[in-house]
Amino acid sequence: HGGSHWFNPNTPHHSWLLVIRMIRIGTSGYSFQDWKGNFYPADIKTGEMLKFYAQHFQIVEINSTYYAIPKPESLKRMAENTPPDFLFTAKAHSSMTHERKKDQSIFDQFEAAIQPLVEANKFKGVLAQFPQSFKNTQDARKHLSFLKEKFNKYPLIAEFRHISWITPTVFDFLKELDITYCAVDEPNLPGLIPPEVVATSNLGYIRFHGRNAETWYGGNSSERYNYFYNEEQLKEWAGKISNLANITQDTFVFFNNCHAGYAARNAKTMQGILQPELFKSNETENIHSI
Repeated sequence: HGGSHWFNPNTPHHSWLLVIRMIRIGTSGYSFQDWKGNFYPADIKTGEMLKFYAQHFQIVEINSTYYAIPKPESLKRMAENTPPDFLFTAKAHSSMTHERKKDQSIFDQFEAAIQPLVEANKFKGVLAQFPQSFKNTQDARKHLSFLKEKFNKYPLIAEFRHISWITPTVFDFLKELDITYCAVDEPNLPGLIPPEVVATSNLGYIRFHGRNAETWYGGNSSERYNYFYNEEQLKEWAGKISNLANITQDTFVFFNNCHAGYAARNAKTMQGILQPELFKSNETENIHSI
């Protein structure tokens, strides 16, 4: 499997249908106003979005926790508004990944917020997304160890933006700490992370950011993620995702190209590529329930 410590799936994919239950596809966030009329009905109320979303997807990545730690009640409502088998991951607060604070009260607040999801058996991990300035240094690795200690009850997923992290010694380090490496699809720019898929734990995690090289730096976030994948670009990933699912217990795939509902539309297409049987039955149900 490409090395005794971690796995780099380059081999041809196996049967996708064997891993239907293990691959969950969703989006990074769901409550975007510019998804109305593109994915959501034009007149949907914000409070009804998650219920609608959960008719199409089995998992969502909560991105709002990066900006502000919510009250536990709001995540309790999310748990109540989704089916029993629906799952969540949540992005670590910016103070943990960008400012790299060690303030225990922030971690206590974050843990209190996610408790309703944990109690509902719907919480599947904390995504620590680091900026490009976070490079592979001894201090940075110490901070990863610190975060793993703080989140030792939950899967911890590390997403890097600087290419210095793409090395076998880092993958070994993540494997030793049981931290999941987050594979990414993002613009092909110097210093950014290439689209490598590596398993360093029993969870596979992939995020699609779009390939907007022109607006990646300097543009606002809406322009940065204003990118729509065509079907061929998504099919390029199908074998990698399938291979990852074959050697992990769960594989989560999230689309973060959130401009104008692109993420939801691309996620639906990826469902059709990877999970054709599941996708068809869901489609029939959704036609009746919408």
